[in-house]
Parts: sequence; structure tokens; C-alpha cells
Amino acid sequence: MSLIGHPRTDPVRCEEFAYGLGRPDGILVLRYRAADVLEFGDRRQDFLHQLYFSPDGALTVPHGSRVWFTAPGEAFWAERAVEHEVRAGDGGTVYRVCLRQVPRALEGLRAGPVSVAPEAARLLTTVIARAGCPEREALAARERFMAGLAASSDAYVTHHATGAGLALAVARELARDPADPTELREWAGRLHVSVRTLQRDFVREFGVPFSRWRTALRLRAARALLPDRPVTQVAHLVGYASPSAFVAAFTRQYGHTPGRAPGR
Repeated sequence: MSLIGHPRTDPVRCEEFAYGLGRPDGILVLRYRAADVLEFGDRRQDFLHQLYFSPDGALTVPHGSRVWFTAPGEAFWAERAVEHEVRAGDGGTVYRVCLRQVPRALEGLRAGPVSVAPEAARLLTTVIARAGCPEREALAARERFMAGLAASSDAYVTHHATGAGLALAVARELARDPADPTELREWAGRLHVSVRTLQRDFVREFGVPFSRWRTALRLRAARALLPDRPVTQVAHLVGYASPSAFVAAFTRQYGHTPGRAPGR
């Protein structure tokens, strides 16, 4: 079975970075650059574990009747021999990391979102996936990269936040379920802070207010789901009360209706 995925919309570019691949401590990184939806169809590797990471936005992982969404600072992990499908709804860059060893913190995890420390993300994107990187340097970076992976938990907030961590806590929960209808005031109440404090932290963390961030999250998730789901179902899955409201928001964002989305 080929290591290269089969995206419904082909990537603009695919680059390979391989170091010591025949050894248990080797690593292969495939870097995909896409202008639109990027899809890795139902894949199963019986000899390599795989991790998908995008610094440009959330990944969507349909699995039967369930859909996983990665939060900011997360990747999706699939142990060898586990079938999985991964999509990036707004293009950008996706790193597909292939390993023969399981990171210690992920032992026992068959598949699911995992936390990626900022330093681990830096090592992946600027050292390991760097043209001409010496193998010794890349393999040393691989060890530190693997140490920066962890099963997602409540520790995620303090692990990744650049602001107070409040907005990131909310973002993580919404990324798990974009359809969550909880409003900013309710989130602030749960976190025992003022609405103004939470709104400021959203702007500090993501550069936009809460409502704009949530809309962008929902529409990115929708783009990844549209190729094989009816518009009405997608609208419900990402939190719109009516298909017409979803169509209007989608059209404002992308300049065309969901029915004209790539892959439909």
C-alpha cells in the first residue's frame, strides 16, 4: 500500500523528508500544501503509525457515525492497522508523520486527537521537515518531537496558551463539537470570569472575537464534511439551526454555495 494519501483535491505540492526509515527510530514526514480541501481517504497502515498535523487550522476526521475535530495545537494520531480518514477543510499545509515507534505518552491510544507542544510543532516544521537537514540533527529532533506529544487532557490549556488560557480552553471544547450552542456569556460563567475578560483573551489568542472564531471553525469543518454528506446534515453537524442560515454564512465566507464546494 502506498504511503501517499489520495486527496480528493490533489495537493499543490507534496514533499518528503525521510531519516533512518528502515530503523525502528526512523521517521518519514510528508508535507502537503493544498489550495483547497485536502482529503486522505480511508487509510490503514499495518506497519507504520501515523500522525497528522496542520499549523493552519483544524483537521476533520470522520469515523463511522462519529466525527472528530482537532483543536488548535492538536494533531490526529492513528496507531498502525487502524483505519482512518483525515481531511483539511481550508487547504494550507498538512504534515503526515510516519513512525515505527509509539511515543511513550500515546501508548494505548488507538486513534484520536493528541496535544502537540509548541516546541514539538517547531521541531517538526522547521527542523525535521527542512530541506538538507542532516540525518543526525533530524533524528535528535525526532526524539524531542515525540516527547512533546501527549494524549489531550486538561493540561492542554496551560501547555499551549499564549494568553491567559481561557480562550484556548473554550476553543478546545468547541473544536470537539462545533455544534455546541453555548454562548460567550455562558462560557465566561463556567470559567468564573467576566465576558469582557474572555473576549479579550480570544482576541489576544486568535486575533478575532469569539463569534468570528466560532463561525470560522464551523465553516472549516463544514468544508471537510461536504464532499460526502448532504448540505442539511452538514449544517446540523456544525451547529446551524437551519440550512438557509448555513448556506448564507458559507456563501459570505467562500463566495459560493455549499453545493459548489470541491468534491461535490
